[in-house]
Amino acid sequence: MGTLPSAYGADQTLAVTLEDTSAKVILSLYYTVFEQANVITRRAVLTNESQEPLVIRRMMSMMVDLPDLKFDLYTLDGGWIKEAHLHRRPVEYGMMTNSSTTGASSNRHNPAFMLATSTATEDHGHVYGFNLIYSGNHASYIEKSGRDIVRVAVGLNPHCFEWSLGQGESFETPEAVMTFSSRGFNGMSHNMHYFVNEHIVRGNWKKRERPILINSWEAFYFDFDDGKLVQLAKKAKELGIELFVLDDGWFGERNHDQAGLGDYTVNKKKFPRGLKAFADQLRDLGLDFGLWVEPEMVNPDSDLYREHPEYAVGHPTKKPVKGRNQLVLDLCQKAVRDYIVDKVGAILDEAKVSYVKWDMNRHIGEGYSIALKRQGEFYHRYILGLYEVLSRIFRDRPGILLESCSSGGNRFDLGMLCFSPQIWSSDNTDPIARLKIQAGLSYFYPLSSMGAHVSQSPHQQTLRATPLSTRFNVACFGCLGYELDLKHLTPEEKKEITEQIAFYKQYRRVFQYGTFSRLKAEKENKVIWQCVNQNKTMALAGLFQTLANAAEGEERLSVKGLDAGVYSMRTRPQRLHLARFGGLLKHVSPVELNPDGFLLRQANRHYSLADCVEAYQCSAAALSFGIPLPNQFTGTGYNENIRMLGDFGSNLYIIEQLNVEGENDE
Repeated sequence: MGTLPSAYGADQTLAVTLEDTSAKVILSLYYTVFEQANVITRRAVLTNESQEPLVIRRMMSMMVDLPDLKFDLYTLDGGWIKEAHLHRRPVEYGMMTNSSTTGASSNRHNPAFMLATSTATEDHGHVYGFNLIYSGNHASYIEKSGRDIVRVAVGLNPHCFEWSLGQGESFETPEAVMTFSSRGFNGMSHNMHYFVNEHIVRGNWKKRERPILINSWEAFYFDFDDGKLVQLAKKAKELGIELFVLDDGWFGERNHDQAGLGDYTVNKKKFPRGLKAFADQLRDLGLDFGLWVEPEMVNPDSDLYREHPEYAVGHPTKKPVKGRNQLVLDLCQKAVRDYIVDKVGAILDEAKVSYVKWDMNRHIGEGYSIALKRQGEFYHRYILGLYEVLSRIFRDRPGILLESCSSGGNRFDLGMLCFSPQIWSSDNTDPIARLKIQAGLSYFYPLSSMGAHVSQSPHQQTLRATPLSTRFNVACFGCLGYELDLKHLTPEEKKEITEQIAFYKQYRRVFQYGTFSRLKAEKENKVIWQCVNQNKTMALAGLFQTLANAAEGEERLSVKGLDAGVYSMRTRPQRLHLARFGGLLKHVSPVELNPDGFLLRQANRHYSLADCVEAYQCSAAALSFGIPLPNQFTGTGYNENIRMLGDFGSNLYIIEQLNVEGENDE
């Protein structure tokens, strides 16, 4: 059975040993300091030296008492396609709980949370941040006592948990993480981001730029063959994409979501030449090859289940509970772990896969394993089994980039980041929805850990129509990918995506590893993000508008954290598609045109207008205060000096120090 992952590269560790002499039990507390990150971690080990068994029903990783500073509690809550929404509530007398009971760290309540003074802002005020290096059921308790002490406890969820220790046996808790900043939420985030990049992510992909990918899912779902995929790959390569990811549907009888999970025979109808030949063809095109797998799951309609129904999690006397037409494989069983390691490892080696998307598409409804005498151990042993499987598969394949996924962000946690340098943030690829999802995650997790894709509009999760520019502008604050059928792009859209990819490649390291901050927007319909390079000589800022206001007032853009000096600031050029103007076009045409007619549809495919391009020179101090921006469209017509944001519009700004060479790519 696997062991728990933990942070590494610490400065020093303090071990405190406590002994219960009457019960012959030893408790060892380990406090580990990561000085540059301003982080302290704690874990606990309980050892039974008595001849009598010791039963553990609740054991936390960390407990700390804080003087009450009129704290607010901030948690990341939600569900599928609405992960990591930030919620705030005052800490009052009594106990508040942030927990998961789904078998995963969960999209309902992420294990990370903050305590902040009520006056704290993004850049000012006292903020405590907490997290847990664990991927299963967690629980945190925040309790304000009658004497105004706020007690925080973080660790395993005691729900359905019971663990028995024989003489000489020990139990170790997951490692809890705590940081503090007097520089507001951004200061706390900077600590956590540094900690993740330096002390959690490991291996060949630590601090390495992530490739730009095309994922096949939203383009085809299950309806594809190798011919369709090759055509998608050729178009992707022409646009500058680097990695092709084959998503669900490549194995067994997986033509829908009711069959095939658990089988690793390649679907011969879709790949008559085999998966290796297909992967080799992609590499001949100049693309790396990535593969989607869901190894923790099995469909009842599968060869694996028909041969080994006992491999699935389920109560021995009750009907199995299915979710998405599938059951969970019992990772508490050694035979199941061996099966996954052997089958997944073989297919990765055969096709020479360089990227894996590891999915897990349902909660665990029944905590029961035939391999266990004590069912209270199930949820924790399942996660230990998962960690073992991941270690065995990817330890010997260090070149593979692993992206964890669980119906999107259902398992976005520090435990998974010890194995997968990036995680799929959400199945929701609508950029306006992603503003809340990625912003929420950014409080604790760096942009280098967030998978973010450009998809087709209207979006499959919301039916919202958004500009292609905004889809990119949001996705570039993360690990960029595309997820749409490229054959339906217009010539203008192809040009735009080519420009997007070239821009992202130029500034990829700043987006993925720069210092990220959320800036305070003066208006409720604006969101502002920025990344500053390591040398503090350049920044990339994104200004996003949700719903447009009529007669929008004046606004400024602030950029903070740059060294003193003179800077140029300019917008990344964007294309304004003619269709965005609708019926206004007929008023500027010498002949009357149908706004949705053939001529204007063809014009929209082949022509576009330049969006407002801004260019300034100013000091770092002026940037910090805020640069006035040109007016937005207010029914006055197109003008190259007017910003045409409208609903869901956005701009990216490049800010670079003048007379500094060779430093802006760090």
